[in-house]
Amino acid sequence: MKVCLLYEDRERVNEVTYYDTASIIKDLGLKTLFVSASKKLIYENGAVKKADKEDTYLAETLRNVMMTPLATAEEIKFRQDIIRDCIAHEDMIRELYTISGMVLLKWNELGRGTRDKMQQSNPVTKLTSEIRVIHLLCDALSRIRGLLGQQEGLESKGLLTFRDELFKAFPEERESFVKKVLDDISFYTDGTEREDEGRSQVIKPRIVMECGLEDGLKFSSLKLEEVSSKSSKFYKPGSTMSKIQDFVNSRQPDSFSVTKDMHINEQSQTLEYGVVMYLTEELKGFTEEFQTFFDRLKFQAAFYLAAVQLAAQMERLGMDKCFPEVCDRRDLEFEELRELVMGLEHSVNVIGNSCKLEDTELMIVTGANQGGKSTFLRSIGIAQVMMQCGLMVWAKSYKSGIFPRIFVHFTRREDSEMNSGRLDEELGRMSKIVEQVGDGSLLLLNESFATTTEKEGSVIAYDIIKALNEAGVRILTVTHLLSFARRVHEESKGKENSGVVFLSAERKEDGTRTFRMIHHEPELTSFGLDLYADIVEKKKKD
Repeated sequence: MKVCLLYEDRERVNEVTYYDTASIIKDLGLKTLFVSASKKLIYENGAVKKADKEDTYLAETLRNVMMTPLATAEEIKFRQDIIRDCIAHEDMIRELYTISGMVLLKWNELGRGTRDKMQQSNPVTKLTSEIRVIHLLCDALSRIRGLLGQQEGLESKGLLTFRDELFKAFPEERESFVKKVLDDISFYTDGTEREDEGRSQVIKPRIVMECGLEDGLKFSSLKLEEVSSKSSKFYKPGSTMSKIQDFVNSRQPDSFSVTKDMHINEQSQTLEYGVVMYLTEELKGFTEEFQTFFDRLKFQAAFYLAAVQLAAQMERLGMDKCFPEVCDRRDLEFEELRELVMGLEHSVNVIGNSCKLEDTELMIVTGANQGGKSTFLRSIGIAQVMMQCGLMVWAKSYKSGIFPRIFVHFTRREDSEMNSGRLDEELGRMSKIVEQVGDGSLLLLNESFATTTEKEGSVIAYDIIKALNEAGVRILTVTHLLSFARRVHEESKGKENSGVVFLSAERKEDGTRTFRMIHHEPELTSFGLDLYADIVEKKKKD
């Protein structure tokens, strides 16, 4: 049975990820987001008391899904609707994750996919394990069907279809049949067990067969008529009650004990094995049908549980959150968009920005040092990646196009891993990006080519960005290369549809940074002297 909670018409198989997922995660700081989403918030008296420990499976699942972008607005809305349902029915998605995880854990303990040589060579052990697996699957499916049947108010197509398909694949009639067979052959796996009142019980088989007799009293036309398990009190062999029971049984007509003759005992065990194997084969299709069901359910439930817990983290910080809307690729519009990772790391409500870009191919952000330009760029990158996997974003509203290929090129500090100069390293990364980009790509540049002189860096930036724009790549860049910015501004001045927008980090007359971006042409300074004055003033006070 399929799960299909990530995609409406298929399971998640061989989907294409972003080109350089490691750089996207590193430069946008997404590891913090993964970890935060993997922690359940513990409440006490309506307030958050603490965050539970990290669930590494949730974090890894969210990373995998976020790095695999959706391709259409319909796919995004499909997931958004499921997330809405999961937020409203948090206990349901949490229980689906728990049940599927429990099944896989116990299944592995029973030797799923890793049976040792002894178990493979022992047919009795193998058969016993298979029966216990059927028990495990049947019980889990019963719990899931009961759980889904209790949910009222589900509205998403994904969850409603999942529930309907499960009810079809595992109706009450099928459950009753599977449980009837398991009860009938319980003697083979249960043996002796202790009931609630503390009395030991032994499970004995009742096997009725019909056959004909040929010459020499040989069986022919053997047919299985009935198999069942009977529970009776267990008495220790050799005890008085055991001897009395053996005596009573010996007085029954046409009966004999199979335990007193080794040869007959072996034949009875062979008969029991054959009968149980025959009945288990009847359930083989049941096991095969749900062979991968719980793996898929755990993975997909993990994504939605992480989405719910991430929404709870936003709620804890008083964050405005919304489900993004898909629009034309050349448009970008948002209201009070905030940098989520910074908010999660410092538990603060970060200053937001609002922006409306129409028919834009290139956005250039300049302005004061430490004015929030890089934070602004990251907030867009984070929101875009979250939108393209169906998640909510930290904003009052967010509209953007879909970019199946997102690339980031942020300046890096020099470290021991670099085998050449910083400019060579930057150009090397850019060369790899150029080989992959194309129409419909989004490129985020943060202080790129600032590792050389202002003049040389401006020439490099101008040539590369112009060529990529002409190839249909949308570029959002933060830069201190003012010669580059002014050159682009002069070329676009007076053009009605230049496709270029200039923003600047707002700075008040007294040098105060508001950390908000405003429409403004590139200036001739980054106001670095403001920072120098602040340092001098602090030293005077010290």
